[in-house]
Amino acid sequence: MRKIWLTIISAAIIIVLAALAIYLTSLQQPKEIITRKFSLTSPAFGDHERIPDKYTCEGADISPPLRWEGYPEETVSFALIVEDPDAPMGTFTHWVIYNIPANVNELEEGVPQVEKLPFGALQGVNDFNRIGYGGPCPPSGKPHRYVFKMYALDIVLDIGPGASKEEVLKAMSGHILAEATLTGIYSR
Repeated sequence: MRKIWLTIISAAIIIVLAALAIYLTSLQQPKEIITRKFSLTSPAFGDHERIPDKYTCEGADISPPLRWEGYPEETVSFALIVEDPDAPMGTFTHWVIYNIPANVNELEEGVPQVEKLPFGALQGVNDFNRIGYGGPCPPSGKPHRYVFKMYALDIVLDIGPGASKEEVLKAMSGHILAEATLTGIYSR
């Protein structure tokens, strides 16, 4: 009888330890973040429409106006990265702006090319090696896509002004609540 009880107790201990091991392993797994979508628009051009010359190297080369809505209530800040995935030498970064406060839901036309904006947002270095926005300036030929990607984040990024796209992407890893995309087209 004693042998049966020892067997039962041993089996119970093994089951409890196995359950504990499974539980502890699940705590160490990175949490999968389900990214939601929200809306990013511009009154200057529609999604997959031509970007007016005014916002390119053929014109004033100023940033277009942007507006966003439908982002999560728990958003703490926003980051925006604008890229040309069709550039001849690979993806070309045109704008990096981050730590846009959660109470801001639009950028006016012609955001100044300074590291820190009056409303608190910071700007990084683009692939023209300049701070702020650098408009489309593709070689002549086929149209290029310019992808404006806005991220709603659950933190303010702990990086200073003048960061690269890679530094911003690394800092916001694991903190993206939602994303919005607007694609403009341009060719010369």
